[in-house]
Amino acid sequence: MMCKALDGNIPYNNSKKHYTSSRIKLSKGRPDMGLRWTDTIDIAIELSEAHPDVDPQWVRFTDMHAWICALPEFSDDPTKSTEGLLEAIQMAWIDEAN
Repeated sequence: MMCKALDGNIPYNNSKKHYTSSRIKLSKGRPDMGLRWTDTIDIAIELSEAHPDVDPQWVRFTDMHAWICALPEFSDDPTKSTEGLLEAIQMAWIDEAN
């Protein structure tokens, strides 16, 4: 079932937790820029789409870091990740997977 997101403009698929593939990026109001480490939810969505058969609860941070850096939309400095950011991404990915 499709309904409008909180802003009333973006299609949201109620059968899944994330915005559909036609979504525009909502992160920090930067529709033309790539993903950054602080875009934890968007990164989690991209990881869940790129690795649908992976249980994020058991992913090592080193593997997740490499997968994030390999995402086509990721444009941040790989050295700027922190354990806290990786944990936040992992928690968002777990939420997305459930």
